[in-house]
Amino acid sequence: MLPAPDILPSRSTLPLLLSIPHSGRAYPGWLVRNSASGLVALAALEDPLVDRLAWRALGLGVGAVIARTPRAAIDCNRAPDEIDPAVVAGAPEPTSARARAGLGIVPGRTAAHGHLWRRPITPAELDRRIALAHAPYHAAIQRALDRLAIAHGRAILLDCHSMPHRLGQAELVIGDRHGTSAGQAITDAAARIARAAGWSVALNQPYAGGHVVHRHGDPAANIHALQLEIDRSVYLAPDGRTPGPGFDRAARLLEAITLGLADRIALADLAAE
Repeated sequence: MLPAPDILPSRSTLPLLLSIPHSGRAYPGWLVRNSASGLVALAALEDPLVDRLAWRALGLGVGAVIARTPRAAIDCNRAPDEIDPAVVAGAPEPTSARARAGLGIVPGRTAAHGHLWRRPITPAELDRRIALAHAPYHAAIQRALDRLAIAHGRAILLDCHSMPHRLGQAELVIGDRHGTSAGQAITDAAARIARAAGWSVALNQPYAGGHVVHRHGDPAANIHALQLEIDRSVYLAPDGRTPGPGFDRAARLLEAITLGLADRIALADLAAE
């Protein structure tokens, strides 16, 4: 079995929802046994502790959908047709660049460990994983966004991730799929909030946003979805797995963006009255 996502209902009047798709750590034995390099290779796919980074934002009462199934089993930030034929037996050649690179809906490789699996899985096994973990994740997001839109007339989804440190790269990358998953005013406001908190920020480079914001963002319907990528070196210890000195700084960033975007929406509503 694979665990269903944690679904935290909103307890506030803020029209925001958090999505955390890559922090699942519940590795079933059968998954580890099929790993060519063991658990360490599978854990390398995680966004370490991003679910814990969100504690301050969650303390505001916003809702959240948090994957508990590990990314190695099924990646909720990939579309169901992003399939690597080296991972799923009989799959056609992928049209997705991410799937061709081994980072499809079931990841097939990492830069550090090479090919991940001893043997490919069947299409039926892929369908099972989608039914148990991927489909419930996106259904929960859609239900929550629908409720927020009905209650507030709009909603903002913050899809939270972390990224490897790269020399010269900004500490935070905000992705809106080049303006297609969120309105420009929402993206710009998130960037201003982060910069005011002392963070260096890039927009859409090198991460413009994955399947979560693509599927759920609809600016024309006042549903805005941003992908947030936080540099892991900022909040993790040198081991890359445990909290570092900057952990609370990153937690405060998610809190500040959550509150700041909610304030921006409230001001826009007042101006429209």
